[in-house]
Amino acid sequence: MQDAFEDWLSWHRNEKRSSDKTIEAYAHDIRSFLRFHAEHSGYNVTLKSIDQLQIRDFRSWLAARTGQNLSKTSTARALSAVRGLFKWMNKQQLVNNHALDILRTPKKTHAVPKALTKEEAQQVMDQSSRLQDDTWVGLRDQAVLLLLYGCGLRISEALELNQEDTPQKGQDFLRILGKRNKERLVPILPVVTDAIAEYQASCPFPQSPKSPLFFGVKGKRLSPRIIQLQTQKLRGLLGLPETATPHALRHSFATHLLSNGGDLRAIQELLGHNSLSTTQRYTDVDADELLKVYDKAHPTTKN
Repeated sequence: MQDAFEDWLSWHRNEKRSSDKTIEAYAHDIRSFLRFHAEHSGYNVTLKSIDQLQIRDFRSWLAARTGQNLSKTSTARALSAVRGLFKWMNKQQLVNNHALDILRTPKKTHAVPKALTKEEAQQVMDQSSRLQDDTWVGLRDQAVLLLLYGCGLRISEALELNQEDTPQKGQDFLRILGKRNKERLVPILPVVTDAIAEYQASCPFPQSPKSPLFFGVKGKRLSPRIIQLQTQKLRGLLGLPETATPHALRHSFATHLLSNGGDLRAIQELLGHNSLSTTQRYTDVDADELLKVYDKAHPTTKN
């Protein structure tokens, strides 16, 4: 069973080109499932024991996760990982177990992204360079946050950029390598290009084509945790809600585009979403904003 598990992870890494974070999450989910199976059955996990699992065994596992107060999103991901493993093992003729084919995935709570208002996003951009004692570090933080809000990047996408990826003056697009190594082009505003150039000019570390675009204070690639901590400080300074995170800037990018008439399909491409249904969550955010405007401005609400 251990060999099958390792081979499946290798298949994900080499054939499906899954990201390291995805593989790490799947590995954690599968180990948790196998550990439950061993404790639940009272004997060692083998391909034979896995082959004999019935739907009630999988339901017991899901019930145990519910008892641990794990989120529905987490459980849905874990079930997806287990389904994937069994599908692969069936295809490899290691087992012949199709019990999962009739097991329903738990319904996930429909999460609406928490976007900042345009005014709040602008405050974050304006103040982000003023929290650090070193000028170059403040300019770095501002450039990173501008990439998240101005281009809709994930924080990991911004921090994985190298010097050779630096947008040049007059360059209209930035090439991004997103999830599952999927490339996309995102428009880049002059204000973002200028912010990056200003940071680079003040950065004290040598900048070769393959070196990180964004450095930490010790000269290594900048950690996402540093940007998360800086955003936390900005929340306190500006009186923003707990939902004002680096990822909220990406949500804000999409929401503000949509509220200004942006096409949903185009926004899907800009964000690098595989499914349009993922992008459609932003229509809920925009609807909420429209309701606030309606309640504030419509004459009948003042009666």
